[in-house]
Amino acid sequence: MSGIPEAPIDLMKFAMEIAADSDVLEDLAANGDIATLVRPIDVHFKGSEAAVQALRADVEALGFRFVGFGAYEDGDSAIDLQIDGTTQPDAMAALTRKALEIEVSHGVEYDGWGCEAKTGKNS
Repeated sequence: MSGIPEAPIDLMKFAMEIAADSDVLEDLAANGDIATLVRPIDVHFKGSEAAVQALRADVEALGFRFVGFGAYEDGDSAIDLQIDGTTQPDAMAALTRKALEIEVSHGVEYDGWGCEAKTGKNS
């Protein structure tokens, strides 16, 4: 992975995220998603203003595009990033691992990913 060196992640959390990802990938497939097609994937993080700003400074080095900032009701700041990729299980597992490494290295909380189903029809 580019940019920041890999950080140790919580393997239990990784397994839980992969299980949740599996449900989302099944839903995408049920909606006609062709997993091998590349599409923008949104990745969300939350944390303190300082941590979110520090992550913003490293976005390009980490291989992402900056989408925007937001705020949570609990006072945490949010940052939305985007990366192009497929929804193949191995690719999504690699993305989830990278997100959890960012969580550790930047002191933010990974808050999931999302994308539209890519069916090959006008997509």
